[in-house]
Parts: sequence; C-alpha cells; structure tokens
Amino acid sequence: MNNTEKISFIAKYFGLVVLIIVVWEYSSQHGYIAPYMLPAPHKILNTLVQTAASYVLFQNIWVSIVRVFSGFALAALAAIVIGVLISLSRNFEIITRLILQLLKPIPPIAWIPIAILWLGIGEPSKVFVIFMGAFFPILLNTVGGIRQIDDRYVEVSRNFEVPRGKFIKKVVIPGALPQIMTGLRVGLGNAWICVVAAEMIAATQGIGYMLMDGRQLAQPDKVILAMLLVGVIGKLMDDILGKIENKVLYW
Repeated sequence: MNNTEKISFIAKYFGLVVLIIVVWEYSSQHGYIAPYMLPAPHKILNTLVQTAASYVLFQNIWVSIVRVFSGFALAALAAIVIGVLISLSRNFEIITRLILQLLKPIPPIAWIPIAILWLGIGEPSKVFVIFMGAFFPILLNTVGGIRQIDDRYVEVSRNFEVPRGKFIKKVVIPGALPQIMTGLRVGLGNAWICVVAAEMIAATQGIGYMLMDGRQLAQPDKVILAMLLVGVIGKLMDDILGKIENKVLYW
C-alpha cells in the first residue's frame, strides 16, 4: 500500500467514524434513540472530561493495566516454562496431562467465585483470574511451537552433545518464538477481558468497576465511556505487542 492509498484509507476510515458520530448525535438529540439506552456523544465526552479532570479516570485505567500485566507476566513465565518441560520431558507430560486437560475447558470467568473464596476480594483474586485467562493460550502455543521445530536441528544438537540449557536457549525458544508470540497476544487479550470481568464483580477501582458503578447509578454515559475505553485500550495493548513481535521476529 503506497502513501496515496494509505491517506485514502485513513480518510475513508475517519469519514465513516465521523458519519456514525453525527448520525448518533442527531438521533439522540431528536429523540430517535432513548437517552437511557444510548446517550448522545457529547454527554459521553462531558463524562470523559469530568472524570479525567478529577484524575478518577486515569486512576481506574492505571489500576486495571497494573492488574493485567501482573497476571499476564506470571502466566507468561509459568506457561513458557511448563510448555518447555512438557515438550522436552515425556514423564512431565504424562504427569501433567490429566490436570491440564481438566482445567483447560473451564472458562476463566468461572474461576472468579472460587478465587474470591480462596483469596478474598483483594488484588490476589483478580491477578489469579487474569493468570488463568492468559495461561492456556500461551502454554498451548508454546508446546505447539516447540513440537514444530525441524527435527534436523534437534539431531544436530544431539550429535554435538549440546548442553540442555544451551539447547533450550539457542534452539527451542528461537524455533518456537513465532507461536509463543501468537500465544502471548491471545493471552494478553484474554487477560484484559478477565480483568474487566473480575472488576465488575469485586472491586472499588478499575474500568470494570466503572462499568458496574455506571449501571448501579443509572449513568449510561459512564457505562458507554467505560466500554469504549475497554475497546481502545485493548486495541492499543495488542498493537504494542504486535510491534514488539515484529521487532523480535525480524527475520
């Protein structure tokens, strides 16, 4: 896509967004859409300005992001380590297979009640739910990536008696890295979904809390604003990780 095509695409994209906002505003102002169902864009903008001016908005965003990356980082570390062990150790795979097969089908959100019972309504329960949401996509992609490594590299390493640690560092991780990065992107998306769900049930801060607070106070403008923030921040996080992926997978 050349520069002219890019400019044309961007112009059409923003033109569509502006058209949607204009139609939305007109419909709200003239009563075609009930305000309690879908408030006018200017009301959502006012709510954005008010919450930003009081720093409440930034506090909620920051709290959610910290929770996400805490659970995501722990999940990534655990999933990659366990994925390597499963792929390289037949005994470890046999020991963990049944447990992982039982846990994998459980939706991450289903862990919220037991997380609250075990860990209370504080930060650990939310981080745990985020961990469970991010863990399996990363694990499965790590295992899949390692098992797709060309057998010739493995044979060469064995013939030269490459130490296990060096083999993992120089052959296993680089060979599986494309799929590991895919798992990280999926896991991060799941983590973001999970933090919003967890905050909607048990939290006093965060974007999920904003959603529930808006519902309880019958403030649809606050609810819509929180939903838009969820989408925008989720897209930004995926874009950032995508750029990191492009840098890491430079070949």
